[in-house]
Amino acid sequence: MRAGVKNGHAKDIRWKQRFENFEKSYVLLRENKDNPLETDLERAGLIQLFEMTFELSWKVLKDYVEAEGYIVKSPRQTIKQAHQMDLIEDGHAWIDALSDQNLTAHTYDEAVAEKLLKNIRNHYFPMLEKMHVKFTKER
Repeated sequence: MRAGVKNGHAKDIRWKQRFENFEKSYVLLRENKDNPLETDLERAGLIQLFEMTFELSWKVLKDYVEAEGYIVKSPRQTIKQAHQMDLIEDGHAWIDALSDQNLTAHTYDEAVAEKLLKNIRNHYFPMLEKMHVKFTKER
């Protein structure tokens, strides 16, 4: 749903500020995602870093979408609207990442942790990378 744009400048600045926080987390994830993970703590740390980075990513999308005059109430709505606006490419992968983010509390389960790590490295990081490139150009 699109709303009238009020106070557009403040909202424009909000997504840029949030993007800076996302970028810091994204860079840490990029630098560490392929490191060998030898302990449970290292695995849990990488999963937690993904969780934080993903949380910031959808909030950047939310702030951007709202700056464009749309009203979104949830991460799922935000992802759907961002996909419709071509801000992100694979809406299904983003929804999958949102679902997997809910599994991060179960990193003590080795099978769940390994599945998450594989998805982070092979699917979710590449989609975050595409978003990072797109928003770096938008700034």
